[in-house]
Amino acid sequence: MVSAGELPERPGAAGQAWRLVNSRFPPIALFDDVADAAAFEALYQIQALTNPRLQNEAGRLELIARTEIPFGIPGCSYATAPFTHVNPAGSRFSDGTFGVLYLAASMETALAEVTHHQNRYWAAVDGLNYERFVFRGLACQFSERHMLDAIGLPLTDPIYDPEDYSASRRLGHALRKAGRPGLRYHSVRDPGRDCWALMTPRPVTSIVQAAHYEMVWNGGITSVSRISEV
Repeated sequence: MVSAGELPERPGAAGQAWRLVNSRFPPIALFDDVADAAAFEALYQIQALTNPRLQNEAGRLELIARTEIPFGIPGCSYATAPFTHVNPAGSRFSDGTFGVLYLAASMETALAEVTHHQNRYWAAVDGLNYERFVFRGLACQFSERHMLDAIGLPLTDPIYDPEDYSASRRLGHALRKAGRPGLRYHSVRDPGRDCWALMTPRPVTSIVQAAHYEMVWNGGITSVSRISEV
């Protein structure tokens, strides 16, 4: 398996990418209401006195250092959410003990990635015959400074295995241990396109809402359509 030390470093240019999130989970406005960590701590403590749901809404704040939260950017809550609401089942580059912000080079690639995982998840739910799911599209601006590049690896490399994430998760742990902010890699669900796995939200300079999309489940995702511009 390739090690983090064998991968080249990205040149540090600014990039644009796309992401989809389930629209039934609203952004956590608390992150967007402040400009720095000190103001966040003060506001969090005040709101916690009157909002018993605040901890669930903000997520597991102990999973991310305040210095890693990009306070003051447009959409700070969108950038931070994957690191405080971590999927315990894990993902390609995480075993479920830490969060990763996944981005795609195009909305089509983001849709392909999410469609695959929605199909896999809902197929395991007994008795689900028909359902509609609405997703919020996000447009993200970020810096690739100090990120590593796995685009030079072929899709046959173990980190791109379509089902077995063991190699890619080891690489994800190595990136975090080395303090690398992220990785550019091949999309497995939309071959020929690029994705990024950000190990911290710090490189994000803006992440704002774009169009909404609807996926229809009928024994599988049978249709995907854009239902609004914003």
